[in-house]
Amino acid sequence: MSNNNLTAIIPGASRPIGKAIAEKFGDAGYDLFLPYYDWPESVQKMKQDFNHKGYNFTSCKVDLRKKNEVMKFIQKVKKKTTHLTVLINNIERGGMPIVHGSYDHNHNHNQWDLELETTLKAKHLLYNECKNLLLNSENASVLNISSIASIIGRSGPAALFFSDGYSSANNAISTLTKNWANELAPKVRVNELMLGLIDSRHGKGTRGWKTMTKKEKQSIKKHTLLKRTGLPEEVAETVLFLTTQANYMTGSIIKMDGGYTLGGECVPALPSGIL
Repeated sequence: MSNNNLTAIIPGASRPIGKAIAEKFGDAGYDLFLPYYDWPESVQKMKQDFNHKGYNFTSCKVDLRKKNEVMKFIQKVKKKTTHLTVLINNIERGGMPIVHGSYDHNHNHNQWDLELETTLKAKHLLYNECKNLLLNSENASVLNISSIASIIGRSGPAALFFSDGYSSANNAISTLTKNWANELAPKVRVNELMLGLIDSRHGKGTRGWKTMTKKEKQSIKKHTLLKRTGLPEEVAETVLFLTTQANYMTGSIIKMDGGYTLGGECVPALPSGIL
């Protein structure tokens, strides 16, 4: 059993954002527990890279939508540690309208359920099984990762990326964040990081981005105050700060979207007035 005081569960660590997050915690000396489900080539590359970096990690295949599999996974975690310092709820699945089209298509017959079960239900199942481990820690933290889809839905230039089911699931995550912050206070902090268009996740490097026209890409950048998409490394830095340094933050929902949700309106010059 590990005597390391720093432990973290990070789902999705085989994909760019999850991997960047896991690397931050691995570099900081955390023991990593990394459940994965699909993307076998990415999983293999993750294992090779993390072994090369010398991280202490445990990875195993888990369908986080299924309670019995989540319970078995946490039992494996408990065999290696008595506590959990950080839970990064980095679990999601969303069909991009520009790629998948309408839910009415035959190939989307289970897409709605997949989006809600992966994006919302899986977070709840994992949190539920981790509560006691979190409470066993000196200064534990939970971070739910969500999307600005919860705010904008299928409106504006980013509507090409956000389906109804995915948007609805992300909207509900904020309820979980607030409920869990109340439930585990004052011992465990629970916050939420709401992401905008990040490369590899609704940004560059995705099938949806490649499918867009030049005009559609320009429209998104114009709507974003910082005029660009975000980077996985930028997300990872923010995640590390929120979970390890923001010690007076709990129940907070932080947007990291480059100003996309503000970008629809310009600020005009002040009028001269009539007085």
